[in-house]
Amino acid sequence: MQVHPADWAVLVLYFIFITALGIIVGLRVKDTDHYFLGKRKFGKLLMVGQSFGVGTHAEMPVSLAGAVYSFGISGIWYQWKNLFATPFYWVFSPIFRRFNRTTTGQVMEDRYGPWMGAIYTIFALCFFTINLASMLKGAGKVLNQATGGGFGVNEIVMAMTVVFILYSFIGGLVAAVWTDLFQGFLIVTLSFMLVPLGWGTVGGMAGMRQSLEAYKFSLATPQGIGVWFIAVLTINGLVGIMAQPHILALVGTGKDERSCRVGFFYGTFIKRLCTVGWAIVGLMVGAMIVQNTYGVSSLKDAEDAFGFACRHLLFPGALGLLMAAVLAATMAACSAFMVDSGALFTFGFYRKYFRKSKADKHYLWIGRLSGLAVTLVAVVYAVFFIQRVLYSFLLTETMATYMGISLVGGIIWNRANRWGAVASLITAMGTNFLLYHFRGERLDSWHPTVFLIALGAGALALVVFSLLTKPEGEEQVRNFRARIEQSSEIPGEPSEAGADETAEKGQQLLLVNLLQLKKGARGRSIFHAYRTDLIGIARGWALVAALVIVCWALTKI
Repeated sequence: MQVHPADWAVLVLYFIFITALGIIVGLRVKDTDHYFLGKRKFGKLLMVGQSFGVGTHAEMPVSLAGAVYSFGISGIWYQWKNLFATPFYWVFSPIFRRFNRTTTGQVMEDRYGPWMGAIYTIFALCFFTINLASMLKGAGKVLNQATGGGFGVNEIVMAMTVVFILYSFIGGLVAAVWTDLFQGFLIVTLSFMLVPLGWGTVGGMAGMRQSLEAYKFSLATPQGIGVWFIAVLTINGLVGIMAQPHILALVGTGKDERSCRVGFFYGTFIKRLCTVGWAIVGLMVGAMIVQNTYGVSSLKDAEDAFGFACRHLLFPGALGLLMAAVLAATMAACSAFMVDSGALFTFGFYRKYFRKSKADKHYLWIGRLSGLAVTLVAVVYAVFFIQRVLYSFLLTETMATYMGISLVGGIIWNRANRWGAVASLITAMGTNFLLYHFRGERLDSWHPTVFLIALGAGALALVVFSLLTKPEGEEQVRNFRARIEQSSEIPGEPSEAGADETAEKGQQLLLVNLLQLKKGARGRSIFHAYRTDLIGIARGWALVAALVIVCWALTKI
């Protein structure tokens, strides 16, 4: 498919608008608090747009459409793996605002001391490098296939990098958030525009049923992904989301705790909804191949399925819109990751070990330059090392979960210490990679039983080593807990009175008091003290149930 002048016009308009928007809002950024955190003043709409934009990447429709093409609709659980964890995002969100830190590395340092913060920072920089690379590679694959190979994958990767670096370097998180809001609308368009274009081509759901095996219309099946797989992926999501290094800036930058809750939950839920569109595209491509609609009897790579649909279904102008949407999905996340990685390096290493008392403007430039450096390393990784986008995605998710053992453990259990934290990380990752080595599989593979064994070994190591070694300082643990037990909207330093007021307002957090719900309620009933959490979880479960029912009903048409 040749790129039509109408497509070029759409792309040019997109580039002009998004670059101008990012630069204009970014020119107001003058200090590190504004550059890295937007001064924590984002409202609900911006928080929803940020959560949706950063959490939705171009490699997701690529990997998911490929999985559904291979396994059937059950492949949707590769993206819905966190679906049943989503209601709990309402619960997790305020913690990140209460931390009152720029990076999660600083949070780990608050809880476990300096060298645990440094270990986290190293992990986080690896996470950003691999994730940036997989996002860029996924977008490159889509655009390569959509244009019939007219543009090379690696050339596309480098071109995208230049664009998002331009406005991110200047405006930081402020530019990223405003561009995310606009690009979110394009991502929704990307998710569903192919469905009506291909529906008639394959004969609708009836035509797909005639062409494909019956098991490909089951949401959970042994041939694809079963209940066990889904359950373990949910555990992965619950633990891992807390330790993913971009989450603090993504979730904790709202102007109040409700903005953080609304942004994280509803932004993520919109992403789950878009997943249905990607899955239908995978089914449609499977039917097209069986029906030999376009003279193609098989795909060399299952992850070419989404691009295949783009190339054969889109008309001039629509291809340009899709290309802009793919670029939007990629650059929305990459710009945020670039800013977050700069914050990690600046506050986790540079300011701590090299220049401790420079002017704020100096650290602002170090953040910009270090974020740029991490991005360039990610480009190299994308070009030379990534084979399958899905494997890279699952690898980073799994790494975050193993790091999350110590973070979650430190929040809910006062006795957790630095020795248990580092032991949990080494044990979990060591067990994971050794088991895949002995199984003769790639080290970035993912198997639910292997994951659960490694997670259990890591959690056990946290408990055993913490109990066998000296506890953290009493004052250190008390200060950490005081901050997360008091609402961030209550003025003044954390105190017992502030925690009491938080409970009275119904804003105590279930996760923080998971092992001491009655004590955390501070004399109130559990429903009263935790009512904001409980009501939000109930609402979230209702929406999740409705989404699953709608998807199931689509497969029964």
